[in-house]
Amino acid sequence: MKPAVIKGRIWLITDENGKRLDDIDTDMIFHNRYLHITEVSEMGKHALGNLEGWKDFPDKAKEGDIIIAGKNFGAGSSRQQAVDCFISLGIRAIVAESFGAIYKRNAINSGLAVLECPGIFEKELKSRDVIEIDLETGSIKKDKIEVAKTKPMSDVQMEIYRAGNLFEYGKLMGRQ
Repeated sequence: MKPAVIKGRIWLITDENGKRLDDIDTDMIFHNRYLHITEVSEMGKHALGNLEGWKDFPDKAKEGDIIIAGKNFGAGSSRQQAVDCFISLGIRAIVAESFGAIYKRNAINSGLAVLECPGIFEKELKSRDVIEIDLETGSIKKDKIEVAKTKPMSDVQMEIYRAGNLFEYGKLMGRQ
C-alpha cells in the first residue's frame, strides 16, 4: 500500500529565468512523435521532452521526485502517456497551481498523487529542495516546517492511489 506521506526532491517547472511556466500541455509533456510507444517503462525517457529547457529532465529525475508545476498543467488532450511518462520515472507526486481537468482525472485514475496548491510558487522553494507532503491533510513541509497547506486528496482519490490505480481499486471493491 502506498504511503499517505510522501517525501522527495522537487522540480519547479520554470523557464530559464526562473519564471513559472503555465499552460504546459500534454504535447509538451509527451511529444506526439512518441505515441507509438506502448510500454510505460519506455515512456519516461521522453518526459517533458517537448518543453523548452526541460529536454534533459529524464536524465536528471530520480525515483521519488516530486514535480511542482504552474497553472493548467496537463492542458489539452487526454493523452495518457503524459501521465504514464512520470509514473515510468518514478515521480511520486505532482503539485500544481491547477491542472487541466482531463489530466488530473487521468493521473488520479493511474494512482499518481496530484494536489492543487494555488500559490505554491510564492513559497520559498527551489528545485532540488526536499519536501514532505501529507496527502490526507494537504500539509506540505520543508525541513519539518509547514510551507503550504492545500486541499487534501479526497477519500476516493486516496483509495484509488493506495490501490495503485483505478483498475486495482475496482478489483478491491468487487471483492467486498
